[in-house]
Amino acid sequence: MRYAQPLLLAAALTAALAACQGQSPAPSATDAKPAAQTPATSEQDAKFADLSKRWLDGWLQLNPVGATQTGDHRFDAELDDLSAAGRQKGLEFSQRMLAELDAIDASKLSHDNQVDALILRNQLRGDIWSTETLQSWAWDPQAYSGLAGGAIYSLMAREFAPMPERLKSATARMEKIPALFAQARENLDPARVPKIHAETVAKQNKGVIDLIDQFIAPNAAQLSGEDRKRLDAAVAGLRKAVDEQQAWLDKTLVPNAKGDFRIGQKLYDEKLQFSLNSALSRAEIKQRAEAELARVRDEMYAVARTVLKDKPGAPPTPDTPNDEQRQKAIEAALELAYAERPARDQVVDFAKQTLADATAFTRAKNLVTVPDDPVKIILMPEFQRGVAVAYCDSPGPLDKGLDTYYAISPIPDDWSQAQVDSFLREYNSRMIHLLSIHEAMPGHYLEGAHSVKAGSTLRAVLRSGLFAEGWAVYTEDMMADAGYLDNDPLFRLVQLKFYLRTIANAILDQGVHVDGWSREQAMELMTKQAFQQEREAAGKWVRAQLTSAQLPTYFVGAQEQFDMRKAVEAKLGKDFDLKAYHDKVLSYGAPPPRFVRELMLDEPIK
Repeated sequence: MRYAQPLLLAAALTAALAACQGQSPAPSATDAKPAAQTPATSEQDAKFADLSKRWLDGWLQLNPVGATQTGDHRFDAELDDLSAAGRQKGLEFSQRMLAELDAIDASKLSHDNQVDALILRNQLRGDIWSTETLQSWAWDPQAYSGLAGGAIYSLMAREFAPMPERLKSATARMEKIPALFAQARENLDPARVPKIHAETVAKQNKGVIDLIDQFIAPNAAQLSGEDRKRLDAAVAGLRKAVDEQQAWLDKTLVPNAKGDFRIGQKLYDEKLQFSLNSALSRAEIKQRAEAELARVRDEMYAVARTVLKDKPGAPPTPDTPNDEQRQKAIEAALELAYAERPARDQVVDFAKQTLADATAFTRAKNLVTVPDDPVKIILMPEFQRGVAVAYCDSPGPLDKGLDTYYAISPIPDDWSQAQVDSFLREYNSRMIHLLSIHEAMPGHYLEGAHSVKAGSTLRAVLRSGLFAEGWAVYTEDMMADAGYLDNDPLFRLVQLKFYLRTIANAILDQGVHVDGWSREQAMELMTKQAFQQEREAAGKWVRAQLTSAQLPTYFVGAQEQFDMRKAVEAKLGKDFDLKAYHDKVLSYGAPPPRFVRELMLDEPIK
């Protein structure tokens, strides 16, 4: 349940979670529209517009896979350099750009440029911190496996250029991936690598071969002569390199991985600041999440009383329940929803139906302007599986008219029937409706299509995960309020359960990385308090170990979206129009929600 985004940290940017391609020829970052949404009105605005262009141009050159994902195809034949020299070059670039930004008088910038300057400052400081302090390059093998897969996937998944041209670029990158694997073996310290990270990457590594078989081999005949010989040699070399990397992963890294997946309070608090760019502290997030958990459970009980009324064998539903009565009533009501679910091999087809239903409803209710940009439901590529059940993969902000992918991970073939039943109870028919709302309509897909139309190129490239996830969660509640599925109370109940997952994410993340939670503590929160099925909770436990400071984006972003709407409604009163509000919120290009609120209410930018 996430969107694939240009992530904050430089190493994560290469993780291929946003396989974004663009048109050919691609515009240079220096040809893109200036960062400010309004023309430069002062010397300081002009300086910032120039700085933002130079930063983006230099940053894309240092992150060529990220550049492809963003839609700049000047560096399609290149691969990110994670060697010590490459990291130093990136660090010095960020330090130099930050010093120039510090020299600009932000008080003399336009409001739009003040927002973009703060976004850029957060990015630069985060990139420096990631290299010098977090040092994921030394302990997280996902940085390398994601980059290897993304290097190919980002070239081949969308038709931004003729196939022969993309094959030539893929050839050049495949020739460089063995050196990337060598960098991984040089940089990674098994004593610092968590075992869960090593094991996950060992499972994902062969996904690079799957990409060759899926995208490269079926199209290789479109090259001839020396180009075809070079492609065949690159494929053969990469297959050998993947096998060598697999042997190293299985025989060296996994057996010797001794690192702690918990990053600890200091690193967590610092990473949270960079990841969220929110005014809320870790303690405030926990306080609000725990209060919201109790409130939503009470609301679920009220719905459960309605759907259980007059049902034979239903548990008691007194006006003032104790904890056990509330738990049993909600569980019994949810069982009614779990009974309606697609067959094991029909999940993707049913998701397509729910996407059509959500799109028709959004249009009919006139909730927000619906774009015509294409969206397709696909099976999640193998090299990206194991972290989330689904994600939205939007084209890069420099792209126009290319498909958005709503990716769903297939049920693993080796799962037992009990595991499959657990998964489909969680992803029952109503939950898949909610998944399509969150990932596509009117969630990530719609928001992404709107955000790229905003005037700030820098803001579009550094699209806020907090805004994106917060908007997607907000739309789940908005669609239920609008009467989706004919005001079905079981849909509302499942929507509230889905929202409980958002709340639990925020509590879980800091519980794991700061408070040292065990698996048992995590599973109790998810399965008992948040009513998740065992397969969903087990997968989230893995995700909480593999990531940090990303799970809270759902809850914190949603709180800021809810708070912003209340503030605008209070200001406009009877003049508040829901569609106009939604279109306005989406018109700013997805900066952190606090900046949208300040711009909408004409408040000081801080």
